[in-house]
Amino acid sequence: MRASLKKTGLPYLLLLPGLGWLVLFFAVPLGYMLFESLKTGTPDTGFLFSSPEFSNYSQAFSDFSEQLARSFKYAALATGLCLLIGYPLAYVIAFRAGRWRNALLLAVIVPFFVTYLIRTLSWETILEDDGFIVNSLQTVGILGSEGRLLDTTASVVLGITYNFLPFMVLPLYASLERIDPRLQEAAYDLYGKRRDVFMRVTLPLSMPGVVAGTLLTFIPACGDFINAKLLGTPQQYMIGNVIQSRYLEVGDYPTAAALSFILMGIMLILVAIWAWVGGTEALLGTEGRETVGV
Repeated sequence: MRASLKKTGLPYLLLLPGLGWLVLFFAVPLGYMLFESLKTGTPDTGFLFSSPEFSNYSQAFSDFSEQLARSFKYAALATGLCLLIGYPLAYVIAFRAGRWRNALLLAVIVPFFVTYLIRTLSWETILEDDGFIVNSLQTVGILGSEGRLLDTTASVVLGITYNFLPFMVLPLYASLERIDPRLQEAAYDLYGKRRDVFMRVTLPLSMPGVVAGTLLTFIPACGDFINAKLLGTPQQYMIGNVIQSRYLEVGDYPTAAALSFILMGIMLILVAIWAWVGGTEALLGTEGRETVGV
């Protein structure tokens, strides 16, 4: 049956709609953006393609390296916070929630029912100078009388963490929920302590969720610009803010396109390194089966 299907070419025909979508809405725009990144000119005189201007890349990198580095710094901090917050939450939902499991999962997903912009604007209200949080921190002495949270690095990182936390929790939960509880019971039967059972059984088996959640959080966080725009100042602007400004305000399309490719290139390198360190087996869900031991 399978051989006959292959001969008819039906599997390849089924791929055509998806491939066509990717070509039309990903490959073609990407090629056009590459073409734009190699043009010469100014926003006043316009941009022309006479010969490939590769210096646009070096110039863009040198001019906006600070914002580029800040983007990866903020994304890494937010991803780390998401992992620290999300893993215990996913663990409780998977193993301790009982009949409240669906309600807690719904609570994780509910923020997606509200648009990203409104959620970020809500944080602007929560962290305002006369708000409850700032007043409480000033009362206990954590913040000085003139201290503030809004328009700081902390507010931007907190905003990114909040907005992308579900991208960490859901893969972690999916990975933890698939763990056979009999493996943990066997570890306890072999006189394994709670910490040892977690480190040698639960954590290795949940590594696919850790790797996937980290990638799903870090990659979009690097290109985010809404949180820095609404919760920060130009001192906290990320590379996404620069690209948005160059495209929509300045009209410097070659620089914006070059920065976009630089961002994509660095992210691809980091993802490749992370996949090499974490192992592709973790993404496929096979690493934990091989490394479990008590």
